[in-house]
Amino acid sequence: MSSKPLVVVESPTKIRTIKKYLGNNFNVAATVGHIKDLPAKEIGIDIDNNFKPLYRSIPGKQKVISALKAAAGEADDIYLAPDPDREGEAIAWHAAEVLKKKGRRFHRVLFHELTQNGILKAISHPEELNKDKYEAQQTRRILDRLVGYQVSPLLWKKVKGNLSAGRVQSVAVRIICEREKAIQEFIPQEYWSITALLEGQTPPSFEAKLVKKKGEKLEIADEAAATAIVEELKTARYQVAKVVKKTVRRNPQPPFTTSKLQQEAIRKLRFSAKKTMLIAQQLYEGIDLGPGEPVGLITYMRTDSTRIAAEAAQEAIDWVRQAHGNDYALQEPRNFGNRNKVQDAHEAIRPTSVNHTPESLAKYLSKDQLALYQMIWRRFVASQMTPAQIDQNTISIAAGDYTFTVTGSSVKFPGFMTVYQTVDEEAENSRKQQPLPPLTEGDELDLRQILPKQHFTQPPPRFTEASLVKELEENGIGRPSTYAAILSTIRDKGYVELIKGYFHPSELGLIVNDLLVLSFPEIFNVEFTARMEDNLDRVETAELDAVSVLSDFYGPFKQKLTEADARMLSVKGVGIPTDIDCPQCKRHKLHIKVGRNGHFLACSGYPECTYSRDYVRDERGHIQPVEPNHEAATDKVCPKCGKPMVVKRGKYGEFLACSGFPECNHTESINGGFNGKSTGVKCPEPGCTGQIVEKKSKRGKVFYGCDRYPACTFASWDKPVDKPCPACGSPYLVEKTTKRDGTFLCCVNRECGYKEHV
Repeated sequence: MSSKPLVVVESPTKIRTIKKYLGNNFNVAATVGHIKDLPAKEIGIDIDNNFKPLYRSIPGKQKVISALKAAAGEADDIYLAPDPDREGEAIAWHAAEVLKKKGRRFHRVLFHELTQNGILKAISHPEELNKDKYEAQQTRRILDRLVGYQVSPLLWKKVKGNLSAGRVQSVAVRIICEREKAIQEFIPQEYWSITALLEGQTPPSFEAKLVKKKGEKLEIADEAAATAIVEELKTARYQVAKVVKKTVRRNPQPPFTTSKLQQEAIRKLRFSAKKTMLIAQQLYEGIDLGPGEPVGLITYMRTDSTRIAAEAAQEAIDWVRQAHGNDYALQEPRNFGNRNKVQDAHEAIRPTSVNHTPESLAKYLSKDQLALYQMIWRRFVASQMTPAQIDQNTISIAAGDYTFTVTGSSVKFPGFMTVYQTVDEEAENSRKQQPLPPLTEGDELDLRQILPKQHFTQPPPRFTEASLVKELEENGIGRPSTYAAILSTIRDKGYVELIKGYFHPSELGLIVNDLLVLSFPEIFNVEFTARMEDNLDRVETAELDAVSVLSDFYGPFKQKLTEADARMLSVKGVGIPTDIDCPQCKRHKLHIKVGRNGHFLACSGYPECTYSRDYVRDERGHIQPVEPNHEAATDKVCPKCGKPMVVKRGKYGEFLACSGFPECNHTESINGGFNGKSTGVKCPEPGCTGQIVEKKSKRGKVFYGCDRYPACTFASWDKPVDKPCPACGSPYLVEKTTKRDGTFLCCVNRECGYKEHV
């Protein structure tokens, strides 16, 4: 057996990059993510024994563990090199546990960048396993399990099965729900603005905005007030009262942190947070720059830090000096501070070499990889460039008791903006500035036109992916590595929908949020969750003991859990009361209930009164019953008996059915047997002649099902691919995408385990 030292990494895609620089002196193997976790079918925490976690090998990972042991052979030294974060630390500890052997030494290796220098430096300077970082990860995992595995069953009991609650995800849903309620409750307020079109001694004419009366800020409430002011202004004398000219220096933004990268990629590249992290992982793990030349192009992409290595900053300055000249290059590297020492564990996200310019890599990268890399590269380089200089010209104009202002600006020296501007900077600089004539104090101006305009205040905007990530970051909810997962989870669970780029809470999300906030006001609270994140940071820095954090949390939580079990409204049973009178019996109120087919209104007098209806909410959030359109006629005829087909509604939405039921039970999808884009895969159900097509659920999530639904109910969340499994002969493979492994094809037969990367 081999006695060479073993390097253990998380992702198989890193192996080639690392082997290239370590040569044949080391074996390299991958854990393919976590190898141990809490058991799936039980809480897996010994609460009475200091919250001891009961880890198990993850089902399906036995082959990976066996391969790790085989790769370790008789080696005395194991270099544990999973990702340099809390999750990676946990994987390192669990790998050490399964590879433990008498006399064997374990070393923790942190690859902040997968380059020759980064890999060799990390291997030659190994560290000890970090118990405090492992404790911080483990504490988070236990907290999430305590909440998820005890609140979720409560939702199954009170609302419906297959729901879930999460310590952090439920807070994100609450933020979206509360924003929606603020929008519904918002009452627009009228206000007016007045603009004067003025002309000096020389052209051009220009517009100035009315801002003050007798030196005080002016607010114009309605048309009558605006009309009165306009009448005064028509006869006023207009004169330049003050001219202020100044040059403003604008500094560049720091290199990207994880959350800022996600926000900017969402806004500038239209990438989702999940896609951004997937592509960033690929750039970090290594891209082939020629046959057998994999190179990590960026530093580790999960970081809160804006710190950069001095040598990297100097490399950027040297490149700027050569490419743009001395006027654009700093004399000394610019440093950016961090909020605390936990967040300083890594550098900011930057290119591993500034000499790997986007232009030089274009032929090696996909379109999306190049777009993200270019954004990272340019932001980093710009952070080490001289400030931009903006000339600003602000003019105050007196008109009797009133004051108008007008501002013009121009770029005197672009500095860092030559290389990179944020979305906000681009928007500001592209905003058309009206040209101003040369004006000095005392100049008389001619009034050409008075322009009054009505406005209304606007409600707070719904969250986009970018603004929700920003909200989570600013409130200390979650950590950079969790944002993409949070945004995906709350959509996958059906609690929110992303409609035209904006998050809307679903009816299920509103119902569940109301129940959770009522029963657990502190647990699912922004401030409480942020304090818990801070406590986890303090566990990592050994300022707090993990058991005390868990004990302080669990006592009040357990009490609230007991109270909720007894007092939480059952939406399955009694339902949530509304103020709507039952139109059928006229004696009881309607209640919101959730059943097998979703939410609906029902009379609280059931079973004496059987009234029930679907419902919608209007723009104010008020509930409106929807009268049914039972069995709407169509112009299609049944291919079996010739009777008309009608539209019916079932558990999975609308479908076509023969009006001759029950004598004829023919049904088909709403589009006449073809409901969605074909995958080219035959339905695997025995005896079915249908095809698998792409469909959308009622919540807008893509899934794949038989085009003969409802006659055939085959469905899958994973996309079937028309390719038989080469290992077991299964008729098709499915396409999956994970954070760790990227996009790959795998066999649907769980016993097989075949997998190939796309």
